[in-house]
Amino acid sequence: MRVGKRRKAALEAVQQGQRYSVGEACSLVKQVAFARFDETVDLAVRLGIDPKQADQQVRGAVVLPHGTGSTKRVLVFAKGDKVAEAEEAGADYVGGDDYVAKINEGWLEFDTVVATPDMMGQVGRLGRVLGPRGLMPNPKTGTVTFDVGKAVREAKAGKVEFRVERKGAIVHVPVGKASFDADKLEENVRTLVGTLLRAKPAAAKGTYLRSITLSSTMGPGIRIDPSSAEAEA
Repeated sequence: MRVGKRRKAALEAVQQGQRYSVGEACSLVKQVAFARFDETVDLAVRLGIDPKQADQQVRGAVVLPHGTGSTKRVLVFAKGDKVAEAEEAGADYVGGDDYVAKINEGWLEFDTVVATPDMMGQVGRLGRVLGPRGLMPNPKTGTVTFDVGKAVREAKAGKVEFRVERKGAIVHVPVGKASFDADKLEENVRTLVGTLLRAKPAAAKGTYLRSITLSSTMGPGIRIDPSSAEAEA
């Protein structure tokens, strides 16, 4: 019952039909986060594209200025001197066939996977496991690279990957925690929106940013004015 009252108060704080600026939304999302844990703040952006078309895919990665507030466990597939490079950069797990075997046995205690190009033959065998979970290394997101040190440091610093969903043409990305200062959330949101704008497919026609919604794990969705967000980004 107490949770119900808190949720009701959160819903009442968000004006129906109102489109907020990025700054207003970031302040409000903190106000309406009512859970007893530090809620994750997510941004959902609906794009004016047809993701079923090969020339209208939106996928990439961005290092948020203030991170996501979560510590990522990084697994690196590498060999030779790249093993030491990955370990020195802070990778949690580094190896090759041993980790391929562990994952095939059901082990999934990691959040990001990085691989050197010469290891993709082994990693490719994990496509059925890693692919559906969005964990498959990809050159477009900087996770297939010989510069494993940089990849690990970026992942630890708050690098997030994004990929448009085929259904609804929506991109969902965590942009911080409810405990973040509003200005830090705002900077993360602006950085992400700017990255999405730069990733706009040449084949996309009409309005690109259709809708933008900011919300915490348990809180209500807060609509951001797309044109305002685009101008600020």
